[in-house]
Amino acid sequence: MIGILRFPPENMPVVRPHIRQLVEATRAHDGCIAYDVAEDLFDPGLIRFSEEWPDEASLMAHLKAPHIAPWREAARSLGLIERKFTAYDGENARPV
Repeated sequence: MIGILRFPPENMPVVRPHIRQLVEATRAHDGCIAYDVAEDLFDPGLIRFSEEWPDEASLMAHLKAPHIAPWREAARSLGLIERKFTAYDGENARPV
């Protein structure tokens, strides 16, 4: 799965610790193969996600994991402007 989140650039110092917490919890508990996040160097406030899951069930479990709801609430409160994720299964793509 690949995706983006966009925040107001001036909010990024406050957003970063929340993203770190999300990434650490996901890597430790959700069974992902890879879960990588990076700020776009040329588009301030844009965060890029790259995720690899063993199967769709693991991805769906991740989306319901206990740390996801608090992350989503924090993201909204920190000015989330845009969220776009697409899941790929080798042949097809679908928004998530």
